[in-house]
Amino acid sequence: MKVLIACEFSGVVRDAFIACGHNAVSCDLLPSEAPGPHYHGDVFDIIPYGWDMMIAHPPCTHLCCSGARWFKGKAKEQEEALAFVQRLMDAPIPKIAIENPVGVISTRIRKPDQIIQPWQFGHGETKATCLWLKNLPLLSATNVVEGRDQRIWKLGPSSDRGKVRSVTFPGIAKAMAAQWGSA
Repeated sequence: MKVLIACEFSGVVRDAFIACGHNAVSCDLLPSEAPGPHYHGDVFDIIPYGWDMMIAHPPCTHLCCSGARWFKGKAKEQEEALAFVQRLMDAPIPKIAIENPVGVISTRIRKPDQIIQPWQFGHGETKATCLWLKNLPLLSATNVVEGRDQRIWKLGPSSDRGKVRSVTFPGIAKAMAAQWGSA
């Protein structure tokens, strides 16, 4: 299967699909932090290349509830972010998953099909993650573990805080590849 992992610089989801035998390419405005197939540029440049599936992780800066206190002064940025998400959802790709934290996509575009947590996939953290799905099944938990640490939410200020918070947990990436790669 030909899989586009949009808005991913880490390579975590891309590499999970590659490990399952798929032709996967990540794409981001940032260079990839891991060696592997990566398009460094605008995702809409490569959407027409005939993908079977796209998993997109649009930037959540102007979308997620954790940034709600700044929404009032960023109406234009939020509208642009929502338009970007809608374009991803409307892409001419048969199977699509959009991943983002709880936020305004739910109220401005549509409710998510599913909300997952890292602890359902082998990681002892909490981080509610919404999934908007097109022609894909809900993800089934693969390894429910104890612990409900809010490590991601509690990260202190740093130059790479946003990047650290945005990386997909490997257990979730493996579940996506295993379950959606055969869907």
